Amino acid sequence: MEAMSFFKPFVVSNPFAPNPTGAAMAIQASSQVLLLRNCSSLEKTTSISLLYFRKNSPAKVFSLLNRVCYSTYSSDELFSSSKRRSRGPVMAAKKTSEDHSGAKQDEGRYKHTVDLPKTTFGMRANSSTREPEIQKLWDENQVFKRAVDKNNGGSFVLHDGPPYANGDLHMGHALNKILKDIINRYKLLQNYKVSYVPGWDCHGLPIELKVLQSLDQDTRKELTPLKLRAKAAKFAKATVKKQMASFKRYGVWGDWDHPYLTLDPEYEAAQIEVFGEMVLQGYIYRGRKPVHWSPSSRTALAEAELEYPEGHVSKSMYVSFKVVSTLPVSGGSLEDFFTNLSLVIWTTTPWTIPANAAVAVNPKLQYAVVELHALSGDVSASPGDKKKRFGNVLKQQQKPFLIVASDLVSTLETKWGTKLVVKKLLMGSDLENYRYIHPIDNRECQVVLGGDYITTDSGTGLVHTAPGHGQEDYVTGLKYGLPVISPVDDDGKFTEEAGQFSGLDVLGCGNDAIIEYLDERMLIIMVEPYIHKYPYDWRTKKPTIFRATEQWFASVEGFRKVAMDAISQVKWIPSQAENRISAMTSSRSDWCISRQRTWGVPIPVFYHVESREPLLNEETIDHIKSIISQKGSDAWWYMTVEELLPNEYRDKASEYEKGTDTMDVWFDSGSSWASVLEKRSGLSFPADLYLEGTDQHRGWFQSSLLTSIATKGKAPYSSVITHGFVLDERGLKMSKSLGNVVDPNIVIEGGKNKGAAPSYGADVLRLWVSSVDYSGDVMIGPQVLRQMSDIYRKLRGTLRFLLANLHDWRVDYAVPYSDLPMIDKHALFQLENVVSNIKESYENYQFFKIFQIIQRFVIVDLSNFYFDTAKDRLYVGGSASFTRRSCQTVLSAHLLSIVRVIAPILPHLAEDVWQHLSFQCITEDGSNAKFVFESRWPALNQRWLAFPEEDIGLWENILEELSLVTSNFWLFNLAVENLVLQSMVNTQDWLEI
Repeated sequence: MEAMSFFKPFVVSNPFAPNPTGAAMAIQASSQVLLLRNCSSLEKTTSISLLYFRKNSPAKVFSLLNRVCYSTYSSDELFSSSKRRSRGPVMAAKKTSEDHSGAKQDEGRYKHTVDLPKTTFGMRANSSTREPEIQKLWDENQVFKRAVDKNNGGSFVLHDGPPYANGDLHMGHALNKILKDIINRYKLLQNYKVSYVPGWDCHGLPIELKVLQSLDQDTRKELTPLKLRAKAAKFAKATVKKQMASFKRYGVWGDWDHPYLTLDPEYEAAQIEVFGEMVLQGYIYRGRKPVHWSPSSRTALAEAELEYPEGHVSKSMYVSFKVVSTLPVSGGSLEDFFTNLSLVIWTTTPWTIPANAAVAVNPKLQYAVVELHALSGDVSASPGDKKKRFGNVLKQQQKPFLIVASDLVSTLETKWGTKLVVKKLLMGSDLENYRYIHPIDNRECQVVLGGDYITTDSGTGLVHTAPGHGQEDYVTGLKYGLPVISPVDDDGKFTEEAGQFSGLDVLGCGNDAIIEYLDERMLIIMVEPYIHKYPYDWRTKKPTIFRATEQWFASVEGFRKVAMDAISQVKWIPSQAENRISAMTSSRSDWCISRQRTWGVPIPVFYHVESREPLLNEETIDHIKSIISQKGSDAWWYMTVEELLPNEYRDKASEYEKGTDTMDVWFDSGSSWASVLEKRSGLSFPADLYLEGTDQHRGWFQSSLLTSIATKGKAPYSSVITHGFVLDERGLKMSKSLGNVVDPNIVIEGGKNKGAAPSYGADVLRLWVSSVDYSGDVMIGPQVLRQMSDIYRKLRGTLRFLLANLHDWRVDYAVPYSDLPMIDKHALFQLENVVSNIKESYENYQFFKIFQIIQRFVIVDLSNFYFDTAKDRLYVGGSASFTRRSCQTVLSAHLLSIVRVIAPILPHLAEDVWQHLSFQCITEDGSNAKFVFESRWPALNQRWLAFPEEDIGLWENILEELSLVTSNFWLFNLAVENLVLQSMVNTQDWLEI
């Protein structure tokens, strides 16, 4: 150990150490490396005299070491005067050196004596040309179908969630589709019959808006429903074609000739069938309920169609409602305060006051009657906040009595800038059935008991209740039989029912008008801006409202428990996804499935002209389903009521009219399990896997679950994987305004400025997908792509080295495992462990671990270690020598295994390598695998794993130590010499070094 401590500082401080050249350096380096790689023999040579090393030339020393490493001779035989000649690379190089020592060698004179690497496999990927060529090769030979037909290990169905056919693809699409393709290709190598049918969501407002935006005003006026539907269908199909080309360019395999489109007649008919089954089960009903309504889109929206951006500003107000009657309470009555007693509510939607039907309190909370003492001075505005405005209540001379939650008294004092003197305390339950005067139309309303949604986190502890404009309000209203008032039209403007406010925009001037009206009547205490999350229409990016309308609903309550049980039976990846969808499903309200749009699947209902009673039963639904399966859903618009009704109702056709509502697009896509999995041959229900973004917990995952549970009683999927969103390199959301959008097509093909946006190809993009932990949000940008490109280039170089050194390889050249040197056996042991670890990561869908393993093993360990030791064996050992053939045996095993394990992630690279093989790969059934995905996953080799346990630790130490010194050749050189000396004395010391 002393010698080693001497050499380390010497090497580091001596950058000008003499540099050996020519054959001598090759002999030294090769021999030392080979010595280390075959340490088992070395450990047995401890009787070798140090004097031998001191008195002989380097060439003789390393000749001896090479013989030690590659022979089974005893040490006595090795040091005898035997004339047995080594066939290894060192002796060959030594002989060449001796024969020509001192002579000037002509260039290329001995080229024929060296087995140089040979391959037509290029170092540059040239992906913009080569990848399309490979994809054409796959298509022309139907490789996907061939591989599927050949496999016999059972089926695997990953059901595709349909993207909207309404625009260009973004990086989120690329992440999603490539993840799916990696899984499918891995399953294909695992002998599964993989079925993947790509799909598109072709109905709904996103496409309808795209069409309308492309038309001028005059054209819009002449647009009939059928003309609009025709234009929407044309737009959707054109977008599908464009998106399909991009997906295929990503290298995604699927049944592209037979995708599923939600506008296809057979799909629409299956959707009508699901709807009909839910009707017959009693889960579909029509009712007047508050729903999310988009004035900008003029339609109802589902929760999944909403966004909740930060920073929305609402005008909030504190309003007093005059009490007109009370009831006795424990501890006495409120007669002393009655003449000027008011309930105080707080709301962020002043425009809903005309629809007020009650004030709700929490029966478990304590409330206080307080006397309001306005502070002296100007109370028209808050001195600390110019946007806060005090109302006329604070300006009156009288001291009104107010009812608020007792826990909020001090908070309200601070906010209002007043003194609130508590006069009496009472429980919320005591306030039930108090009466107050409606602040606008002077009718009497009652105090009701609400639920746990009434808290003291904000407000006053009393909630303005308008059943026509809120879900909790509606539920409370049902209990008390409150009227459902909603004086707002489709455009978000007050109707005549709102009296003097008729025609005003509820989110604009209508809101302001209500505030002014109440303040004039001495009812406003304070108005201030309130910043919070607020529901926006995800398409128009404009705020929505809650509005009661006649809609069709699916009663989730009817099958909620079954749905919750089914969720627990599904495997969720990552596991926390189960908590998210469970919370959403357990708390969700009934599903509003009707939309007031033209482009969609019609709700197949007829209404009686006079009574407005709906006609919807098994006979009418089956008849409509039959028509749509043949003619498509356009038939609903161009066929007459008489033609659409079944025979038994046709004589009454004049008494009915068609409904105009279409189904929620989430009902469209949520029926895909019925339209695709149950109808297509080769598919099965439930699917093995669904894979989409995390936002689909409230979207496709949930809509699919609900329709399937309602009709089949079980979930449509066995496992569900969710991935995060794609952000830029700084973790920011991508947007055109920030200029940080990464376009997957530009990543693949390059931009106009190739210097700033080079063409990386699909495989580099796929490599990025494999590198990220998709369970959370992932990042991408120019720097990340450059790193991926560099890693790809190194991996390609490694594979090129393997191909080039196997140019003359034949399978029957393979050296039996028992005859392989220890270094080769250890290399195969390493390889088998790597393949096993990669397989485990594939099975667990943890592709980022595969990326890490490949980067470490293929690019670092293999290239920097084994390849360095192999070069002399390959180049100067003799074409048919044992040392070369043993090395090629290992290289061929590595090439065939590495290409197959990376194929799901980098299919173009893997196929490119496969087409450059100089030898055939024969599969287990005896056939020649012409394409990499016909070759199956590398078979487990237990013998390779049976590497002696006592040697594993030794080799791990060697690898670890050498990885530290290979960055400096002279450090490596001197360290190995010292390791040799130390090993003669004490093997344990050698390991410690």
